[in-house]
Amino acid sequence: MKKVLLLSILFFSVVALTAQNDMLILTNGDMIVGDLKSMDKGVVTIEPPYSDSDFKIEWKGIKEIKATQRYLITLSDGTRINGTFRSSGDGKVFIDNEEGEDITVEPGDIVYINSIDDSFLSRLSANIDFGYSLTKANNQQQINANLRMAYLADKWSTDIYYNSLITTQDNVDVEDIKRNDAGLGFRYFLPADWYLSSDITWLSNTEQSLDLRTNGKVGIGNYIIHSNTAYWGVSGGGAFNNESFSPVINSDINNIDSSFTAAGRKSFEGFIGTELNLYDIGDLNLFTNLIVYPTIVPAKGADPGRVRADFRFDAKYDDFLLKDFYIRAGYTLNYDSQPGEEGKKVDYIFTTGFGWEW
Repeated sequence: MKKVLLLSILFFSVVALTAQNDMLILTNGDMIVGDLKSMDKGVVTIEPPYSDSDFKIEWKGIKEIKATQRYLITLSDGTRINGTFRSSGDGKVFIDNEEGEDITVEPGDIVYINSIDDSFLSRLSANIDFGYSLTKANNQQQINANLRMAYLADKWSTDIYYNSLITTQDNVDVEDIKRNDAGLGFRYFLPADWYLSSDITWLSNTEQSLDLRTNGKVGIGNYIIHSNTAYWGVSGGGAFNNESFSPVINSDINNIDSSFTAAGRKSFEGFIGTELNLYDIGDLNLFTNLIVYPTIVPAKGADPGRVRADFRFDAKYDDFLLKDFYIRAGYTLNYDSQPGEEGKKVDYIFTTGFGWEW
């Protein structure tokens, strides 16, 4: 009698637990019950009630699913839905759309899921990393830091970032090397994976004697590929560019130092860009983007035909054993066919760092 009573308690406890929580059944037959938080880049995050740590599971490793909370769901064709979802029994996923017609889709058609409510933090993501190197020769030291934050709403998103690099060394008659860039972006999502964009960026670097470049641009873009393994997008539009330059110390033939500062410039540019993110390669995430800015209306007194380009490549390794920590290596290049200082058309940096994401 006691055994029957104990089994009954256990049975009804499991039933009650599964009725009140999200549930995953994996392809190997294991079942996980808990709080399903998100699915991004092919990885599901769920927090079981018996653990303070989140579990991360590959989306393709899930056989059946039942989600009881309210989610923002994005499909591979760009459709964005608010509602709940569950497996339909025929290998597909049924989505209960709270704002329109319910639909049934293939699991691979779902590329993003995020549990949403009225709180600000449920829609916020962030990552930060630092790097440091020291060389005995001249006591050369390099410090780099990178910060990025993003907020995702139902129909729009915004993000902000800041990157800084400082290199110092002793017993050398050169200035410290400094590079800082920051940006603020806004996206409004349209049907069929199109979006409107508005961005403002700032850049300063000692290599090109660039005191400050402020660039504001507006445009339109589209994700040509948007899946659980990769996304590839293109964009284009117009931009306004405002630049000021730092003094340059030159030595004349009499070995007398003189100071020269290039005149500030304001110009209108077009831009065309592309970006690619690959994330179905184990714990490795690869991201690259390229934006080219041909000048439409040159600055006063400047030669026509100026072209600028910004290139970035990042490799990020997420080790699940380290939970929310990662290792990152990045390469950034800026090209200007008409720089403020002669012979300084290219500036590039390579950085590494250890970081945390939330």
